Order: sequence, then structure tokens, then C-alpha cells
Amino acid sequence: MAVYSIREAAVADVRVLTDMMVEAANWNAVAPRPRSAVLADAQHTRYVHGWRRPGDAGVVAVGQDGAPVGACWYRLFPSDAPGFGYVAGGVPELILGVSPIHRAQGVGRQLLRATVQLARAAGYQRISLSVERANHAVSLYRTEGFATVDRRGTRDTMVLNLR
Repeated sequence: MAVYSIREAAVADVRVLTDMMVEAANWNAVAPRPRSAVLADAQHTRYVHGWRRPGDAGVVAVGQDGAPVGACWYRLFPSDAPGFGYVAGGVPELILGVSPIHRAQGVGRQLLRATVQLARAAGYQRISLSVERANHAVSLYRTEGFATVDRRGTRDTMVLNLR
């Protein structure tokens, strides 16, 4: 079993978060999206553009060699520019990405739990996310207490009550 350390995401981690945002967009190995296409899509880059603005927080998983292997973070979006998993103003939206060779080893769960703790400590009542229904991560989110609150196309919006 691989060993990871989890640390808080810093301003300088914008490249790591960008890499993991691309990984999150490419959850389906059968139909990968070119990195350039993901980075050209403002719907995706909104999750990293201007990282560490007020309301942003997250964590990075680092392997024993010091290389980042995953990240999980949240951001607040306004109602006039919502993210994929927007549910309401003041409810942060979570993003989780893990490099493919480190998936299904528990690092995503560690990252998710650490980020949920950050949101609780910041006083948020709920946290949301959006996930493609076919993504294996759906079962992770369900086992961690997230519930589906909206279904659109192939995506579900899920929410975790933090109280």
C-alpha cells in the first residue's frame, strides 16, 4: 500500500491543482480529453483561475518522493457564474483529482475527508460537487455521506451536510 502525506494547498500549488483538475475531467480512461481541450474550457478552468482567492481552501497529497499525486479543494461561485455543482450562494463546490496510477488506493478518500474538515472548520453548513454518473467516484462520495440533489444530463450534483 502506498503512503501519502496530506498538506494544505498553497497559492504556489495552482499548477498542481490545474493538473488535478485535468485528471478530474479525465476520469474516463476510455474517452480521455486532451489536456489542451480541458484547459481551453472556461467551465473547467474556473476551478483554478485566480487560485487562493477568499473562500478557497484545499489539500494536496504528496507521495514519498515528494511529487503531488492528487488534490482536493473547494471554491465559492456566484449565482451568475455557477460551477458544475452549484447549489446556492455560500455553499462551496468541491473538486477532487487523483493521478491515474494512484487511483483506487485510498488517496482520494483521504483528500476528500481532509477537505471536508477544512470546510467544517471554516463554518460552512454544506459542500457540493458535480460528478458524472458513470464515474466510479460516485460510490466514494456516497459512502462519505454525499446525497444527490439534482440530475442533469449525465451529471449529478451531490451535497454533504457539514453540521
